[in-house]
Amino acid sequence: MSEAPDLSEAEALAAEHALGVLDARERAEAELRMAREPAFAADVAAWQARLAPLLEQIPSVPAPAGLWARIERLLPANDSRTSGAANDNGALLGRLRFWRNAAMGGFALAAASLAAVVVQVNQPPVTVTRDVPVAPQGQLLSASVVSQDSRVQPLFTAAYDPDRKALIVTSLLPEGSERDKVHELWLIAGQDNPKSLGLVESGKAKVIALPTELMAKMAEGAALAVSVEPPGGSQNPDGPSGPVIGVGKLSRL
Repeated sequence: MSEAPDLSEAEALAAEHALGVLDARERAEAELRMAREPAFAADVAAWQARLAPLLEQIPSVPAPAGLWARIERLLPANDSRTSGAANDNGALLGRLRFWRNAAMGGFALAAASLAAVVVQVNQPPVTVTRDVPVAPQGQLLSASVVSQDSRVQPLFTAAYDPDRKALIVTSLLPEGSERDKVHELWLIAGQDNPKSLGLVESGKAKVIALPTELMAKMAEGAALAVSVEPPGGSQNPDGPSGPVIGVGKLSRL
């Protein structure tokens, strides 16, 4: 099995930021990079415009029962571990600690902001130009890969962007649902044998750059399929070696 080549680091990060799959630290770094690099900001905007129809297909997930109650219990202002008067004192002390820490944090933030202003004043002026995202020229395609049993539930969503020469695949399965197996994505076009597009992880999104020979086969009516394979993927050069759990046809967005 051979995987398609990866996009550049900047392209992949822009796509992942547009999809909203970065963690808090990575998202902050991406936002900072957008402020510093107009070309990267334009890439993110372009991905957001292209992926908007795909994101609308992903069903919303309600918050678990009792989530807000657990959040409130973790707040410093609600840190009370005793009862009666001691409980009131604990709550009061908790609130005092909360506001004291908030005030100290405010002083620290003000000092940091003042230091940043001083540094900026001493820097030469920088002219920032922002590239205008180019409207898609090719035909965007999408597919919903659904299970093949009686439940018919969505397992993966995919969007193909011919301008970026990339396929964006998002898993709707719980992360880590296949512990000793892997999911492999396949392209089925015409009478050709299935072509591997690489491995996709449960609960995650992936940007797959497509080689030229596969781009020509990404057309309306072609199908995407996902099989369950041993670690490393299928050892069968002609297609899946494990069971196919989902199939979906590409259609115009």
